[in-house]
Amino acid sequence: MLNSKYPANEPGATVLVAVNGEIVYNKAYGMANLELDVPMQPHMIFQLASITKQFTAISILMLMEDGKLDLNDEVTAYIPDYPTNDHTITIRNLLTHTSGITRSITQKPWNSNIRKSDFKLEEFIDYFKNEPIEFKPGTTFRYNNFGYLILAYIIEKVSGMTYPEFIKENIFKPLNMVNSYSLNNSAMIKNRAYGYQKKGNFINKEYTSSILATGAGSLMSTVEDLFIWNRALKSNKLVRRQTLKLAYKNYEQVDGRKTNYGFGFFLDEINGSPTIEHAGGDYGFRTNAIYLPEEDVFVAVFTNCSCNDPKTISTKMAALAIDKPYKISNTVFVENEDLYKWVGLYRFDDGTKRSVIFEDNQLYSSRLGNRSKLLPPSKSSFALENGIMSIHFEMKGDSIEATFKNRIKNTRAIKAFRKYSEIKLEEEVLKRYVGVFKLFPNFEITITLRDNGLYARGTGQNPIEIFPWSETEFFFKSMDSQIKFEADENGNYRTLVLTQDGKRYPGKKKPGE
Repeated sequence: MLNSKYPANEPGATVLVAVNGEIVYNKAYGMANLELDVPMQPHMIFQLASITKQFTAISILMLMEDGKLDLNDEVTAYIPDYPTNDHTITIRNLLTHTSGITRSITQKPWNSNIRKSDFKLEEFIDYFKNEPIEFKPGTTFRYNNFGYLILAYIIEKVSGMTYPEFIKENIFKPLNMVNSYSLNNSAMIKNRAYGYQKKGNFINKEYTSSILATGAGSLMSTVEDLFIWNRALKSNKLVRRQTLKLAYKNYEQVDGRKTNYGFGFFLDEINGSPTIEHAGGDYGFRTNAIYLPEEDVFVAVFTNCSCNDPKTISTKMAALAIDKPYKISNTVFVENEDLYKWVGLYRFDDGTKRSVIFEDNQLYSSRLGNRSKLLPPSKSSFALENGIMSIHFEMKGDSIEATFKNRIKNTRAIKAFRKYSEIKLEEEVLKRYVGVFKLFPNFEITITLRDNGLYARGTGQNPIEIFPWSETEFFFKSMDSQIKFEADENGNYRTLVLTQDGKRYPGKKKPGE
């Protein structure tokens, strides 16, 4: 499995499997640096991305045990001017992703460049804190990086240390995690694997500020050091057993629905065996770590390309390690017209989006640029090739409902209604939208036509294909944004309207275009 997923001449992975506290498998695959032809080694260092959250959560619990904070403390106890809109937002809400605070830095159009800005921690909190509360705290689980950034700030306020200092002095040093660090883009770190993205070809990962990931995705480590962390938690070296149970509790929303999340850990299962786990993803890196407490099995897979998510393969490895292996379903033949009717962009009830694409007589599922074939056990149910997920489609009047669930894990299914269905337009229709549209003084969207498809490129961004769902309206498959072209009284399409996060941003075509 690993040789196939991580070829020797591409970005690679490090892998560790431990059973009953003993490492039984620890290998490396692929390349650590493509430009210098450096092979991957098992001890190489990766960005942990969101696996960082469990370190933040345990740090909060350590401070709680020391009597320096309470989980029911309100955010305003540490950030007095934080606008809660008359809601009560507690540390517990932040830990469980039930705070209701905004979770996006895309409230301004295509503002991904903000991730390259080296704010101070409190400056970045000031940047996003005035966005509206998205829901009443406690009523909804919605995964939120900003909540963990606020937790990092609370750690700093309470401890009198920076977040990197606190983690180093209270976790890395005591546990002898000698190959673990806080993310630093400029520091020379021996054995650091270089990160890649794939946009047709492999490219070096985009620069992002390490400050903006503080507490949510700002740590670096090896699979071996993460195993040390796992054993330290199991043996209660950092927090007491009863305290650790708080992190591993499956928290509920106020309506009683379970969130499948504790403090910094997802809680799941593989064929009836409970798991404590978390994945991570950032530009250039993907990570996943799974612990099965009943079998005392630990699995970690880190990869240095954001194109190659290890979550599926690490789950398969864990299933093999507990002797509950993955099994492939039989498939049936489905006519093209029965495949094509499921095409469109779906938005699921957990906030994720997934596109279903039809190409070369084959359905594909696409999310965040990662595409997988959909193999049909029936005309309306599909399994992701080499994956652990399945999608079932059902007609609901004029709409289509998609139910997406694990085929190994017994987690609750998530549902979506199709938002947009792609149609075909003639090239002559597409040509009338080509041009440069100015939305703000320093922000333009350039529309180009190639290979009978339209592409939109924002200032400082790469081109992204947009797909028609009417003659004048287009949607992105990679994000929940839309573009509409509007004609003037002469029938010329000189206005573009970008809709993003429910807000509309009109732009006028530049003269001469």
